[in-house]
Amino acid sequence: MLLQEGTNKRISYLNLGDTIAKAVKIFMDLKIAIIPVLDGKGSLVSIFSRSSLYQAILDGANHQDIVDPYLIKEVISISDDISDEELADFVKVSPVGSVPVVDKEGKVLGLLCKANMVMTLFRHSELLNVQLKAILDSMHNGVIAVDSKGMVTHLNIGASRILGLKSDKYLGSGCNVLLPNLDLTPALINGEVKIGLKYKHGDITMVVNITPLIIGGCIAGGIVIFQDLTDLEQAARELETVKALNKTFDTVLNIIHDGIIVVDEKGKTALVNQAMADFLALPSKEIIGKHITEIMATSRLHLVAGSGVSETSDVMTIQGKPIIVSRLPIVREGEVVGAVGKAVFPQLAEVQELADKIRLLENKVTFFQEELQKNKTAQDIMDNIVAESSEMKKLKEEITIVAESSSTVLITGESGTGKEGVAQAVHACGDRWKGPFIKVNCAAIPENLMEAEMFGYVRGAFTGAAKGGKQGRLEMADGGTLFLDEIGDMPLGLQSKLLRVLQDREFERLGSTKSIKVNVRIIAATNKDLNRAISEGEFRADLFYRLNVINLHLPPLRERTQDIKPLTYYFISKFNAILKGNVKGIADDAMATLLNYSWPGNIRELENVIERAVNYTRSGLIRLTHLPNHLLSNNTAESQISLGEIRHQDQIAHIERNMIIVALEKAGGNKTKAAKILNLSRSRLYDKLNKYNL
Repeated sequence: MLLQEGTNKRISYLNLGDTIAKAVKIFMDLKIAIIPVLDGKGSLVSIFSRSSLYQAILDGANHQDIVDPYLIKEVISISDDISDEELADFVKVSPVGSVPVVDKEGKVLGLLCKANMVMTLFRHSELLNVQLKAILDSMHNGVIAVDSKGMVTHLNIGASRILGLKSDKYLGSGCNVLLPNLDLTPALINGEVKIGLKYKHGDITMVVNITPLIIGGCIAGGIVIFQDLTDLEQAARELETVKALNKTFDTVLNIIHDGIIVVDEKGKTALVNQAMADFLALPSKEIIGKHITEIMATSRLHLVAGSGVSETSDVMTIQGKPIIVSRLPIVREGEVVGAVGKAVFPQLAEVQELADKIRLLENKVTFFQEELQKNKTAQDIMDNIVAESSEMKKLKEEITIVAESSSTVLITGESGTGKEGVAQAVHACGDRWKGPFIKVNCAAIPENLMEAEMFGYVRGAFTGAAKGGKQGRLEMADGGTLFLDEIGDMPLGLQSKLLRVLQDREFERLGSTKSIKVNVRIIAATNKDLNRAISEGEFRADLFYRLNVINLHLPPLRERTQDIKPLTYYFISKFNAILKGNVKGIADDAMATLLNYSWPGNIRELENVIERAVNYTRSGLIRLTHLPNHLLSNNTAESQISLGEIRHQDQIAHIERNMIIVALEKAGGNKTKAAKILNLSRSRLYDKLNKYNL
């Protein structure tokens, strides 16, 4: 309380009959302006002031005379329970400089000096000013305080940010300099409060509140508070996007035939789709919120939520019906926060299709096992790089030269041009061919798992970590080659750690401080423009220069059409072995169609086309009817694209480009979010950004 701070409790008292000499001694010792005079019971009856002393001297009294004739009977005092507001008002109007402070019983507790009180109020005022400024500067909204003439007395940080100004430069200026055409007259002249005014300042639309400051019944100034509506509009757009995504998500969940059920980290059901609810013969509201074992007694979904270990393709019997189930943990920021279960309810057609796919996979596995058992030499691997064009022949020569060194290699080229095959060739043709060739796809591994996959971890490094720890890909590649595919999608935080590996050839596992030395050659590959990624702050320049010691560039298939025919026969031979086919070759008109196509997906697309064709052909020649429709529509009677088709493709490209621009705007420039909106992978989005020069 202010009274406690302003009260002087170091005082002495006079009694009736005391001498003037005693009063003078008290004045000299305590330097006070008045002395309380008490009766026999100790209660305040009057005061002896310095004015009383001066009057006694003028009357000729000596120091042995008593004080009684000169006492002030009409005593002004204040109670010790007075409020701060009442005290401040008392100090403003009180005609005396000091007054006694008394309790409820009239006992004197001390003296209140007006000068001390004013200083106390001043200190409190300074503290309140500092607190108020801190509060105003912590506000997101802009705040401008003006005096009664409309001159700026305070400009908070929010206002400086929104208006793009320096706060100290405009103090003392008129508010109309900062906010032109904003009329403060109703507030400063008439005391009117204005709420929710819409105001335009340059390119910024704001909502403004104007409140007058009234002190003692007079208008002393005003407060202008404004908020940038851009923030609200952005939040509204994001909310609409979230609503749309939720609606899409709900539609997707309920349109698929598979059953989906989600639990939290404690095993309580958080979400279920209609297919699963129908299979369990329970309404969704009776499933959500219950522990999964209350719904399915034999379920292991809560165990997966606890351990973080996936369980896939398990056969489970529910209500006497066998179903195929998979259980996957839900990981958020490195922590397992739940699990999702998927149940496949077999139908005859789907089972047959699944069986066909399994047989195809088994044939592929057999084929690759046979290939591995052949113990291929470096020459075999080089022979698999089909090179009839001059560009590819030159590249093969470069591979032979580069393979002999241990320098870092960066392989560039569009998606599907065969960058991984080139990396394997560099490894196989060098002196590390007996060592391991370890691949890391930087775009396929989730960002929160990437560091653990690269560097490994020790026991207890994070929740769900294997008990004995785990080797990272770097350790696995010791003595051999580490191939970093899609290096342009590596998270920035991991790029700095990779830079250290390139510099020092050492690293630490997650959760450990022990450095591990490795003897490994780094080969990286990307289909992105890394120079552009550097300028956008998505890739470190110092890492790029470390990686780009030797650059091997793979031209797109459309720029080396001489390789299309030999590649076609290479893939026919490959898929004859995998699919147990007997395809002899390809008809001339079908070959002409392949040669006239632009191959945006490059070698990978050609391989897929030939795999499809061999599936349909099985024996004899691949003909036009065995090729996909989009290749056939590309082929005219003269084997050229017509002008109308070019216009149609241009229209499609224009629409696709606009869709990408809109998605980027919705995502605020975040390419990962934009890719999700467009239902594309990040690498595919980057391909299109390069294609449309965005």
